Amino acid sequence: MTTPTWDPAQYLRHAGHRARPFLDLLARVPALPAKPPAGRPRIADLGCGPGNATALLAQRWPTARITGYDNSPEMLDKAHADHAGPTADGAILDFAHADARTWTPEEPFDLIVSNATLQWVPRHAERFADWIAGLTPGGTFAFQVPDNIDAPLHALMRELAATPRWKSRLADVLRHTDSVHTPGAYLDRLARLRCATDVWQTTYFHVLQGEDPVLDWVKGTGLRPALTALADDPEARDAFLTEYRSLLRTAYPTEPYGTVMPFRRLFAVAVKQA
Repeated sequence: MTTPTWDPAQYLRHAGHRARPFLDLLARVPALPAKPPAGRPRIADLGCGPGNATALLAQRWPTARITGYDNSPEMLDKAHADHAGPTADGAILDFAHADARTWTPEEPFDLIVSNATLQWVPRHAERFADWIAGLTPGGTFAFQVPDNIDAPLHALMRELAATPRWKSRLADVLRHTDSVHTPGAYLDRLARLRCATDVWQTTYFHVLQGEDPVLDWVKGTGLRPALTALADDPEARDAFLTEYRSLLRTAYPTEPYGTVMPFRRLFAVAVKQA
């Protein structure tokens, strides 16, 4: 899988739909460990992207010190510009470069959260032990990931990339079906780390507006590796997008009220033993 180059503006075009699963995740996070009167809850957002979701953490925990971590310079620049510093309610947000494949907490955190990131991290479940170890007693590790790698928007992308015209350039750059584990696998892994664990799935039926909105959505996320691989050949990039657009129009027809895109996500909340 190719490490993609990210486009914050493209990603944020569907910010409202993308934020809803994160809010649903945060609603299931229990109270964080109690702090002294002058103490601040310590929160890490692993894979913070452009920082818009990190700002939601500050709304939920307005006395917290929150650090968003990401390995994309483009995303971090946007997060710094839009969200770094103290908030009106008193939280403190900062952002730092880190790679989830290797990041290990250097201080105790009360909450480590990851929003739509771990599907990009090979063998991410093997990192859970280090992250749980970095929590304070009673702290929480919570994440959500897209769980729709078999949906048409991904299946058609992979099928097109495997055709003779594109195979040599794209067949090995996209995410595959093993990028996200089953709910049971996550539950077992986290429970064996002595966490009280809640795992669930939700399918959202997003009603998208505009011309080719599913393509517009996936250009900000799942299609990034292909766009990165073809970045030096605009003619080939546009040809691939034309073919893919045609397939998506058939798979996701436009209705009078918009284009419906079913999107399943997987959630986990694991609370470390106190």
